[in-house]
Amino acid sequence: MNTLKNLPQGPKNHPLFQLFQWMNNTLEYMDTAQQKYGDLFTVCLGSKTQPTVYVSNPEAIQQIFNGESKEFTNPGNQLFKPVLGQNALGTLTGKRHQRHRQLIMPCFHGNHLQAYAKLICDTTEEMFKNLTAGQTFSAHTITEEISGKVILKAVFGNHQSLQQLNQLTSSVLDFFAKNPIASSLLFLPFLRTDLGRWSPWGYVCHLMRQIDNFIYAEIAERRQNFDPHRTDILNLLMAAKDEAGEGMSEQELRDELVMLIFGGKDAVASAMAWSLYWVNRSNNVQEKLQKELMSIGSEENPLNIARLPYLNAVCQEILRISPVEIQGQPRIVSSPVELVGYKLPVGTVLIPSIYLVHRREDLYPNPEQFKPERFLNQKFSYYEYLPFGGGSRRCIGSAFAQLTLKLFLATTTSRYQLKLVSAQPVRPTLRGLNLIPHDGVKMTFLGQSTMVSSPLSSATV
Repeated sequence: MNTLKNLPQGPKNHPLFQLFQWMNNTLEYMDTAQQKYGDLFTVCLGSKTQPTVYVSNPEAIQQIFNGESKEFTNPGNQLFKPVLGQNALGTLTGKRHQRHRQLIMPCFHGNHLQAYAKLICDTTEEMFKNLTAGQTFSAHTITEEISGKVILKAVFGNHQSLQQLNQLTSSVLDFFAKNPIASSLLFLPFLRTDLGRWSPWGYVCHLMRQIDNFIYAEIAERRQNFDPHRTDILNLLMAAKDEAGEGMSEQELRDELVMLIFGGKDAVASAMAWSLYWVNRSNNVQEKLQKELMSIGSEENPLNIARLPYLNAVCQEILRISPVEIQGQPRIVSSPVELVGYKLPVGTVLIPSIYLVHRREDLYPNPEQFKPERFLNQKFSYYEYLPFGGGSRRCIGSAFAQLTLKLFLATTTSRYQLKLVSAQPVRPTLRGLNLIPHDGVKMTFLGQSTMVSSPLSSATV
């Protein structure tokens, strides 16, 4: 007879000290806890009142994803609600979440991807053509600029103020990345007091007000002069109707746009920066990728290039070893449930750990090694490989993010010669829930590629 265990064991430190450890050295905290307590461990991040269990067991994650609305409920991502708002897809639950997901989903599929492909290639070339031979640059700085321009043009189309908006969003992201108390503002609500633009939260509010002013003004102008022929995301969302024939309100549009802008810019920029790091760190990988890209014609459709098997495997491995986010959205146990030998009480918070799943030795031998061949030789389930989360909360922009990563990497690999400044490993650091390279990945631009034929040339797009 099997005996069910109670809650998994976990760190015993004071909740506030655990929160401090998690915020200041997240990956070490997670690695240490898993090594000591196993695939499921209980943490107390700031409070003892609600047990939180991190899960890196694929069987358990499958049960969590499949049990949504039955045994588990999703509270939405409340951590970022102060910035994203009350109506962003990531913070919504239940029927409201389903409604918004149905309204947004068409923006990232079908013919729209073809237009985004051209935008990605054009923007990447626009940034790199301004570099000169021998120039040193930060990969993350340039990829953040590219991802910002791509997502803002995708959302708003051509607009004279997009550069200013891009700078504002970068300022918000930089604040949370570089300010030592920034993360505390999200975890500890009592610190979120607007004492003017020179106070930490006041500074965030000052930047967000400027972003909001732009968005609301654009929504108002579109409402007054709606053009049904425009195909940018804002226009698509304004035209979208739910089953009852209702569209989004101004507040709903604002919150969804803020979520798409920040999520798209930050996550994709990190993935692109990591792609330059991992590919240029391995001559073997770079040579194989260049060989595959040389095998296609210079007039090849970018969407077909994105389907190349080795390019796809390289990008999958990038998102495994340096995932866009370190964890999936939390679920809450809504009725007593058995989960891989544990009896979990109602109210237990479960968090699928993307970072820890992607480093399981049984799934990915030598997990710290960058090896794209893993994805050529084996197909992993949605519970073993989940860079964009899973279940009903899987990232709605995952197709857009993957397309951006693939075409950015294909463009830079085929058209430019780049070199890492240092052979030393780059340490990941956390910004929000995204893993970004600690030093930005310092690189040297050597010039145009010497490849005989270069796909994704200007003629292609």
